[in-house]
Amino acid sequence: MLDGLRIIEIEGLGPCPFAGMMLADMGADVIVVHRPGGNPAPGMPHAPILDRGKRSIELDLKNADDSAILLDLVGTAEALIEGFRPGVMERLGLGPAECHAVNPALVFGRMTGWGQSGPLAQRAGHDMNYIATAGALWYGSLPGQTPMAPPTLVGDIGGGAMYLALGVLAGILNARATGQGTVVDAAIHDGTASMMNLLMTLGQGGGLSEARGQSLLDGPHWSRTYRTADDGYVSVQCLEPKFYGIFLDRMGLAKDPDFAAQFDRARWPELGRRLESLFASQPRAHWTALFEGTDACVAPVLTPRESMRHPINTARRTWHEADGVMQAAPAPRFSGASEWTPPPVPERGAHTRSILEELRARR
Repeated sequence: MLDGLRIIEIEGLGPCPFAGMMLADMGADVIVVHRPGGNPAPGMPHAPILDRGKRSIELDLKNADDSAILLDLVGTAEALIEGFRPGVMERLGLGPAECHAVNPALVFGRMTGWGQSGPLAQRAGHDMNYIATAGALWYGSLPGQTPMAPPTLVGDIGGGAMYLALGVLAGILNARATGQGTVVDAAIHDGTASMMNLLMTLGQGGGLSEARGQSLLDGPHWSRTYRTADDGYVSVQCLEPKFYGIFLDRMGLAKDPDFAAQFDRARWPELGRRLESLFASQPRAHWTALFEGTDACVAPVLTPRESMRHPINTARRTWHEADGVMQAAPAPRFSGASEWTPPPVPERGAHTRSILEELRARR
């Protein structure tokens, strides 16, 4: 889908390389600039999945000759993405002004936690901090529990990488139409807050409360997870009354008057405790089988490895394994595309020579 589109990615952590992976998955020529001899962050491998399908060149951006090579690459690209704190690229002499002098139509994509401006712009932070200040973490657990969200998914990926990729593509379309580049200020805090507009829409109809456990999606007995007898978990989220009715019927509660008033907030805590006891009486496999093939909106909580063995993965090939490493296929999917197989992950600097030869051939 993005064949012929060249993106320069400056090596970084988390959201920026994830956005680069998304663009490479869709066919863009993504050249990642790795630091010579650079060490990965704690817990990160030397050849991360996030670099799949990209080309790698090693450049020391503090070296004048290597900086000149980067600017040469900028002249061949439609976008550059980076994830440093505000001002770092400018101090290297590689900020938007220098890059636009070489390529006025360049889209300069910037990924930060707090944004390019504002009182927190220079402060360190991580996924949990950004989603906490954006208001999203508030709904991350039931009343009385410490708020917690799945690591990296809400902030780094949802509020960060996705908005960076979308902003870069929008900027490229505008540059192609006008010849004028732009700077994309993609802040994880901003993107996370933006994603909350669905919840804010729910609030318009009275379905959202700032009292934890009193909103339609963060506290009802029919919208939460339950522990099973074998220490597994099942998810229940039967919001619509017709699905709630199916759920009650399968649970043997259809004639229980206590469960009749689905939206009576005062009853939610007690009904949740009753369901906790019921779900704890049988293993996860029992509940999975009980709700199989129904519209009760009940599903087992699976580990990634279990998800890979689930029938939906057999049908859709969402999860793949290459060289013993699990990774998910690109999303979304496009009609007419061939079946995806994991592309190679380059060693750091693997394409340095070939990329430099390309640049020399263009001169």
